[in-house]
Amino acid sequence: MKLEVSAEIPFPRALVFEIYRDKLPELVKYLPNVRGITQVSRAEEGSTIKLLNRWKGGGEIPGVVRKFLSEDLLEWDDFADWHSDKFTCNWRTVVPAFKDAVDSSGHNRYDELGPNLTRLTISGDLKVDAGKVRGVPRFLGGTIGPAIEAFLVASIKPNLVSVAKGVSEYLKSNPR
Repeated sequence: MKLEVSAEIPFPRALVFEIYRDKLPELVKYLPNVRGITQVSRAEEGSTIKLLNRWKGGGEIPGVVRKFLSEDLLEWDDFADWHSDKFTCNWRTVVPAFKDAVDSSGHNRYDELGPNLTRLTISGDLKVDAGKVRGVPRFLGGTIGPAIEAFLVASIKPNLVSVAKGVSEYLKSNPR
């Protein structure tokens, strides 16, 4: 299923790109559905920076519900190649608990709309092979998979916009 969302951020493109790439762990306090972001690795190869960030979701899940969810269901690894010469990022997300069942990848583009206005466009694909999800009978996988994809995309879109808002709030609180 296609995933596409865009947001305008009232700051210069180079700064927005840098904050997204380098300051994600500091944005957690602005992200209601994220409990943590940890940079696992960083490698620089010319104008490309390769990052692996581990995200911990579920910030606003009620405690009663959370105790029935294992921590690994609320974590994902974000593998990202940041191309500073093009103001783009190619990414792939891996949910360790569903490594074989979920395939998610895409591309972020940072467009300069003016000296203090950036449009972030996130485009990606999310595929769920529900037959590989524990507890789902294989014969139902083809029916349930698209429903799971639709639910996830509908849940992910507002969270992607909230990160853009978090970048704006971060920059307002930490002027450069």
